[in-house]
Amino acid sequence: MERRYSELTVEELRQEVASFKEKAQKAEQLGNVSEYQIYQRKMQMAYAYLLNPGDYKSGETYELEGSPGQHFLIDYINGVFAWGHRINLLGQKVEKQEAVPISLLAKRIEK
Repeated sequence: MERRYSELTVEELRQEVASFKEKAQKAEQLGNVSEYQIYQRKMQMAYAYLLNPGDYKSGETYELEGSPGQHFLIDYINGVFAWGHRINLLGQKVEKQEAVPISLLAKRIEK
């Protein structure tokens, strides 16, 4: 029976991330784009549990990993997910609120 990421130790999480990274690389080499993307997402989720949610605050804006030019404004943090809104290239806030794993939040944008 598989355990939840929240139940794993730091070392077990690191092993999961490494395993997903290896599987993603193999899928990429074989040209399996969808399989590669699945392992990338799994890796991002496992990695989110290695980060400290307390390091992210509501009202802060971050660059989004894998989305050049887009930023994310945090409304609140719930577990390892940041809930908020994307900021597009024109600086406009997208109306729809969404959740992203904190592992997708890159560099904080200074105001």
